[in-house]
Amino acid sequence: MFDVIRVNMTDGSIEREPLPKTYEGLGGRGLTSAFLLNEVEPTCSPIGPLNKLIFAPGLLGGTNCANSGRISVGGKSPLTGTIKEANSGGQAGSYLARLGIAAIVVEGQPQEGKLFRLHVAKDRCELLPADELKGLGNYATVEKLKDTYGDRVGYVSIGQAGEWKLGAASVAFTDREGRPTRHAGRGGLGAVMGSKGLKAIVIDPAGGEAAPLADKDAFREASKRFLNALQTHPVTSQGLTNFGTDILINIINEAGGLPTRNFSSGRFEGADKVGGETLNRVTTARKGDCSHGCMAGCVIRCSGVYLDAKGNYVSKWPEYETVWAWGPNCGIDDLDAIARMDRGCDDIGLDTIETGNAVAVAMEAGLKAFGDTAGAEELLAEIGKGSPLGRILGSGAGAVGKVFGVRRVAVVKNQALPAYDPRAVKGVGVTYATSPMGADHTAGYAVATNIMKVGGDVDPLSVAGQVDLSRGLQIATAAIDTAGLCLFVAFPVMDIPDAMVAVADMISAKYGIRMSVDDFNALGGRVLKMEREFNARAGFTAADDRLPEFFKLEKLAPHNHVFDVPDSELDRVFNF
Repeated sequence: MFDVIRVNMTDGSIEREPLPKTYEGLGGRGLTSAFLLNEVEPTCSPIGPLNKLIFAPGLLGGTNCANSGRISVGGKSPLTGTIKEANSGGQAGSYLARLGIAAIVVEGQPQEGKLFRLHVAKDRCELLPADELKGLGNYATVEKLKDTYGDRVGYVSIGQAGEWKLGAASVAFTDREGRPTRHAGRGGLGAVMGSKGLKAIVIDPAGGEAAPLADKDAFREASKRFLNALQTHPVTSQGLTNFGTDILINIINEAGGLPTRNFSSGRFEGADKVGGETLNRVTTARKGDCSHGCMAGCVIRCSGVYLDAKGNYVSKWPEYETVWAWGPNCGIDDLDAIARMDRGCDDIGLDTIETGNAVAVAMEAGLKAFGDTAGAEELLAEIGKGSPLGRILGSGAGAVGKVFGVRRVAVVKNQALPAYDPRAVKGVGVTYATSPMGADHTAGYAVATNIMKVGGDVDPLSVAGQVDLSRGLQIATAAIDTAGLCLFVAFPVMDIPDAMVAVADMISAKYGIRMSVDDFNALGGRVLKMEREFNARAGFTAADDRLPEFFKLEKLAPHNHVFDVPDSELDRVFNF
C-alpha cells in the first residue's frame, strides 16, 4: 500500500519496496527520524556518503484532510551536526502520498562533479543526468525542467547554495503555481542534497489516487470536525488569512520580544512599516493576492503574492521570520527590499532565518551598518556569486561570528535563533535550548501561550511554567509533524479540544486502528526520544541544551530581563 523508494547515488540503482514493518505507524518527521536513527551512523560526515536524505509525506497525506499536504525532509544536519527534520509546504507531499510513496531515501554519493535529477511517476522512477542545470538558481532550474516535464508536476530542487554545500542551504518545493517558493529551510539539508549530486526531483502525480481509507464514513465525519475548528478559530480563519504570519511583527514588537539589530533590543522603531497590516495594505494597492494557500487543501491561506510598485511579481509574501531576519534584526524597514531578499534566498536556495542572522552578525562586525539596505542586498549577492565572503555568509551565523570575532551570536547547536527573543518570551527560549534540532521556534511554539494566550496563559517574563509548557508543545508538535499537518493547526488544537480528537479519529479511520489523543501524544514522545537518542550517539549532551551566555548576562530592553531559566530546569524538559 505504501512504498519506500531507495535511490543509490553511488551506482545509480533504484529500488521500490514496501514500507518495512519497523516503520509502520510513522510518517513525516517520525518516519525521517526513524530512518536516520536506524540506518545512519550518527558520527558520519553530514556531506559524506554515509548520510541519507529522506523525503516523507505525513500520515494524513494524500487525503482530503485540510492542511495535510506538508512534507518532511530529514538528514544529519551539516549546520548542527544533529538529527534534522525540515518541513515544507508545496505540492510534493500530497503528490508522493497519492502515488503510494511513504518515503524517498537517497543514499550514497556519485562521482565528484556529477549532477542528476530524479523523475518519480506512478509506474517508474529513473535517475537522469542533469549537467545542464549546474549552477542555476531554483527559478531557472524549475523553468528549464518545465520545458521537459510541463506544469502539472511538482518540483524539488536546490540552488547554488546546495551545490556548494553551504550550511544555510535549503531544499525548494514548488507551490500550486509551479514557483519554487516553499522551502525546507532549516539545518542546511540543501547541502546534503547537493552532496548527493541530486539537483532536482520531478514528481508526476498523473494516475495517482487519494490515499485508501479503512473507514471512509468515519474519516469524512472527523475531517469535517477538524475543518470546522480551523474555520472558526480566529487565528486560522482571520488573523493569518488576512495578514499572513507577518501579523506577528507588531504583536511581538509590542510585547518587547522582537529581536532588533542582532538581538541588542526587543523593539524596533520601524516595525509598523514592515508589519502584516502594511503588507496587506501594500499588496491590496498593487492588486496582489492577500490570501493564498501554499499547497492544495490549505484553508488557512496565510501566504500571498507580493508585487513591486509596477505590478510585477517579486515573491510570495515574506513570512514573519523572513521579514524579521532581514528587517528589524538588520535594522531595515523597507518592505520592498525585504521581498527582494526573500526572492533572492529562494532562488539561491538559502534559509532566510539563518542567512538574515548571518548578515546581522556581519553588520555587528562592521562589514555593513545596521539599516544599510543596499549593503544587505550586496552581502546576499556575494552568496549568489560564491565568493569567499559569500561562502562564509552562506555557512550561517555561527561561522560569520567565528570568522569576524563577534561575541553576540544567537545560535543553539550552531543554528540561528528565530524571531522571538528568549529573554522576553522565555517559553520559546526553553524550546530553542532543548529541541533536538537546534534553535527552532516551530519545535515547540510557546509564543502561542506566552504572548497570544492560546491554550492558556503563561507569563512570558516568568520562569514558572515554561519548562512544562515547552515540553508539552514539543511532544504535540512532533506528532503534528508526523501526521503531515501544517503547524498552524496547533492554534485551534490548543483551544478547541475536539480538534485534537478529530486528528486522532482521522488517523484511526485511515489506517483501521484505534488511536486516542493520548496515543497521538505518545507518538510525539516516541519521535522525540528517537531524535534525542540519535544526538546522544552523535556526542551531544545536556551541555548542548543551552542558550548563548549573553542571553543570561545582557538585559533586554524594554523589560530589562535576562534569560534566567535555570540549567537544572532545562535538564528536566525530557523527563517523560
